[in-house]
Amino acid sequence: MTMTKPYLKYCGAVTKEDVECIAQSQADAIGFIFAPSKRQVHPDDVNYWLTQTKCDKDIAGVFVNEKVQKVCDITKHIPLNIVQLHGDETEEYAKEIKQQTGAIVWKVFHHEPNLKETLEKMTAFAPFVDGFLIDSKVKGMRGGSGKAFAWEAVPVYVQHAKRLGKICAVAGGITPETVSELLAYGPEAIDLSSGVEENGKKSSAKIKALEERMLNDVRISK
Repeated sequence: MTMTKPYLKYCGAVTKEDVECIAQSQADAIGFIFAPSKRQVHPDDVNYWLTQTKCDKDIAGVFVNEKVQKVCDITKHIPLNIVQLHGDETEEYAKEIKQQTGAIVWKVFHHEPNLKETLEKMTAFAPFVDGFLIDSKVKGMRGGSGKAFAWEAVPVYVQHAKRLGKICAVAGGITPETVSELLAYGPEAIDLSSGVEENGKKSSAKIKALEERMLNDVRISK
């Protein structure tokens, strides 16, 4: 069986060097965090880095319970292709963002041992978003924990998203060492932040190692 390469997103770029590093990688998307976190960046900086770097990736912005107007402003300013909602946003809010920005909208859910709850949330949000991202649940953290959830659940999420006609990304604890194990569960998209960092900076060596492993496990289908 040949798998196609999952959609690959490197998130949490915080410097021009990070942007250059990701721009030269095989990633499909680069992500910036506009919510309070150790990787929060200012939209003006992001705009500057992107004008200075030839980066032909999809550009994603991560928001947590942000005012609709601010999300719209940043989306236009940069411009973002993907708006990732990482908070307690409602379906109504997601609908508003989708209508006003015209961007691709991903809603993030945290893996719960009771899968049914998350699957029900996915169904509820499906009319208003384009995709889902399942991340590990770590007390007091919205994401970027570097912890993996039980990946046996990945096929359940992926199949459910497919039934809803949406893409489903997986985040949390993915590293060059663990990516082969995750790929066995058939994720459609993967999202990494700390997994490709060395001392808080994106590492081209780690990115290269991850991509080599990934390409060994999948056949690229053009």
